[in-house]
Amino acid sequence: MLKNKGLWINLLILIILFTACSKDTTKEVDKVTGPPSVADLDKDDPMTPYIEHGEKAFNETNTVLPDDVGNELSCMSCHADGGLAKNASLVGITTQYPKYQEREGAVVTLEERINQCMVRSLNGNKLEYDGEDMRSIIAYLTYISQDIPVYKDIYSDKEESSLEFSESSIDHGEKLYAEKNCLSCHAADGSGTGANSGPALWGEGSFNDGASMNRLFIMTDYIQKNMPKDDAGSLTDQEAIDLAAFLLSKERPEWKGHDSDWPHGGKPTDIITKDKRKKIRKGTFDWGQIGN
Repeated sequence: MLKNKGLWINLLILIILFTACSKDTTKEVDKVTGPPSVADLDKDDPMTPYIEHGEKAFNETNTVLPDDVGNELSCMSCHADGGLAKNASLVGITTQYPKYQEREGAVVTLEERINQCMVRSLNGNKLEYDGEDMRSIIAYLTYISQDIPVYKDIYSDKEESSLEFSESSIDHGEKLYAEKNCLSCHAADGSGTGANSGPALWGEGSFNDGASMNRLFIMTDYIQKNMPKDDAGSLTDQEAIDLAAFLLSKERPEWKGHDSDWPHGGKPTDIITKDKRKKIRKGTFDWGQIGN
């Protein structure tokens, strides 16, 4: 009898622990999807001015840091709602670094990752590693990432792309650019109507060809999940990849460090370099090179 009683007590303890863990997990997920608002900052906290400056620099990078940004984009051009939007979210990003990055072939810090965006996506200059602007951006990203455990898999709830690719048509992509009214935000010449409302998609005001967005599959995935803005997710695989191919066939600033990227091998085949752009526009590019 006592033995059975002990068994029941142990089972009860396990049930209580399981229930408590379940509640904690649910609470954790809520925190991931509902980061704190900058509006709730304590004005007397000495961190507040840094977080506020970091948010502004994130949202209006090209105007707040004009000497360091070489195009018309901001961090929010890709990471909407101050990095809080579900797709391309940066909530929890400060818990993920330092991390090994294959493109660099080394462990990188978050500061180094931000500077990669500065020189690639924003086609500009690196920020001072310990300067006020970098400290502020880190402070802001840390604020929206609070309460998320270090190295928690913050990407586990994001859908993996199941895109099956054979070839693409930039002519169809150009037609879709007009049909889906992309030009209302990004202009007919791709120059954009605003860093956040309609960022430049090609030309000198856009990202250079060393940016992650210059990869065909990454651009396709982003378009499919976020565009058109008023009907996100409505594009078929073929429509999304044709649009991506059309955009990436256009001229943009050239990254001078292609030869040093992926120093240990494994360079992705979907990077659209200057040479590939020319061949795509001429109709001589072998799409079978991509994905193999």
